[in-house]
Amino acid sequence: MEAMSRWPSNPRGRLEQAALDLFAEHGYDQTTVAEIAARAGLTERTFFRHFTDKREVLFYGGEFLKEAMLKGLAEAPEDATALAAIEAAVTACVPLFNERSELARLRQGIIDTHPELQEREVSKLASFAAAFADGLRARGIADPAARLAADLGIAVFRAAFAQWVVSDDADMREALEECFEALTKVVEAGR
Repeated sequence: MEAMSRWPSNPRGRLEQAALDLFAEHGYDQTTVAEIAARAGLTERTFFRHFTDKREVLFYGGEFLKEAMLKGLAEAPEDATALAAIEAAVTACVPLFNERSELARLRQGIIDTHPELQEREVSKLASFAAAFADGLRARGIADPAARLAADLGIAVFRAAFAQWVVSDDADMREALEECFEALTKVVEAGR
């Protein structure tokens, strides 16, 4: 008879959950890698196979998010305007947030209380905007329109996420639509 393991597989997920729980319970600065590994039932060595440091637990998923958004941008209709293509990119992330809503909210609560983490979040979003601008240029949209549309897309994403993360019943897709509509009204109102 095969022995049953104590934990299901997915050490990365276990480490992430353990870290988020400990960050919420004791604070980010007070939590050590050793404590995270112990809570997950793993070793520190296993932790470092998956993450470079405890900060990376909060940010490793950014690459999946960026990939989903860039795929949405690539799949936008060829005749889409720059802003419509960016809307397709940003909206492509909705399933990821639906799958991980509790973790996303917990993660953001931790980031919001720590300036170093807030800075890292801003840097991550800037890299998304740069990738969006590159994607728009590849679609034949020149600067400054490509850069402006990319930056506006990130601004809309941030505004929608800020609404979504504090509401128990908000839908990320609806928040994005509402923020894109608000942006359109601001632009249409002129200078």
